[in-house]
Amino acid sequence: MNWLRKLPGFQQTPYGLEWRVLRLMPTVGLAGTVLPGLVSLAARFLMSGDNAAELARRIQLLDFLMIGLVIFIWTLVLTVSIGCVIVWLMKGPAYVADGFEVSHSDKPEPESRP
Repeated sequence: MNWLRKLPGFQQTPYGLEWRVLRLMPTVGLAGTVLPGLVSLAARFLMSGDNAAELARRIQLLDFLMIGLVIFIWTLVLTVSIGCVIVWLMKGPAYVADGFEVSHSDKPEPESRP
């Protein structure tokens, strides 16, 4: 039994923008992780406050914002990557499922309604 029969005469669509975007996703994910980390690290040296408690509160707030930004970027990268993979698969070869013989396919029977 051949589960994956290719559709005869199907012409495969060439890959386009989805392949280029998919190749960028690791770079975007890495940059989206490293850059907020560097901002958070730089804040420890550049921020100033009236007292130690105020400074610690500001740094903690910035850390939470950067963690949220990183999670947002990871979610964005994952969502865009899934979309690119779906488009990539849809442009691939078409396959035919096994046919199902219908006894009245040449002469459809009228519907019987109660």
